[in-house]
Amino acid sequence: MLAVLAVTFPFFALVLAGYVAARRGLLPLAAIPGLNGFVLFFALPCMLYRFGAGTPIAQLLDASVFFTWLLCALVIVGFAVAISLNARIRWNDAAFGALVAAFPNTGFMGVPLLVALLGPAAAGPIIVTILVDMVVTTSLCIGLSQLDSADEHGFAHAAQKALKGMLVNPMPWAIGLGAVASALQFELPAPLAKTVGLLADAASPVALFTIGAVLARSQKLTAESGHPPIPLGDVLPVALIKLLLHPLLVLLVGVCARRLGVPLSSFALTVMVLIAALPSASNVSLLAERFGADNGRIARIILISTAAAFFSFSGAVALLH
Repeated sequence: MLAVLAVTFPFFALVLAGYVAARRGLLPLAAIPGLNGFVLFFALPCMLYRFGAGTPIAQLLDASVFFTWLLCALVIVGFAVAISLNARIRWNDAAFGALVAAFPNTGFMGVPLLVALLGPAAAGPIIVTILVDMVVTTSLCIGLSQLDSADEHGFAHAAQKALKGMLVNPMPWAIGLGAVASALQFELPAPLAKTVGLLADAASPVALFTIGAVLARSQKLTAESGHPPIPLGDVLPVALIKLLLHPLLVLLVGVCARRLGVPLSSFALTVMVLIAALPSASNVSLLAERFGADNGRIARIILISTAAAFFSFSGAVALLH
């Protein structure tokens, strides 16, 4: 267990450093979107391209990983919505609560952390799960969030915004370009490869620091807005779904799939279970704010899952690795 903590501690320590820096005013809140933009549009795409280009194309097109992860994501979304809907939480808030239950922080935290734990071979399953969560799970939850609207075009308008958001997000494009480079065995010219490498190397520390800063920013903005106290019952069940039910479901479905003859490797299943054990994706807070959901609730779920994941994720690694 100490060996596991020796690997995971620096990653969560960087998240804590970003949180403290933003809370204490060492990092101005106005600077946080710039950090987020650097990671999202420059560093992380370079990291994903490098992993995609260096991963055999067969791993990037692994249908067993794709459909196993998709099935689990759909179950988690449905269950989270079902237990969340009540007089206070309608479709908009329930849908984004389901998204934080099903969408791990794979891009900002999972890629560097799991590659450090399991080696470069983990990149293939990681990339497949990112595509499922960004293209299918996110689009589904954004569509569900509009079911409260009396406007008959509410769902269509949400689907259009989700599609636009997907098209301008550089991460799927970086993954796609990396897959093409892998299939063609294409190598970038040396100066360009060095530039991509420098940006990719910056992704991990800046992304982790930014997670903490984004969480602190969401918490401060919620407090300043005079948001009423959020009942613990509105946030804790969703955090538990993310950290406990999601990885257990992936493990159960994966084991059943293997026994039914699905060509899902034990290594890929281990990677998938650890991805599911990650805390909620911090960018869901930005989406919730954009679509008018209760961002205070979403930010609190992300904060709880991130803090608790230091223990739960480390325990999952110790059990599986």
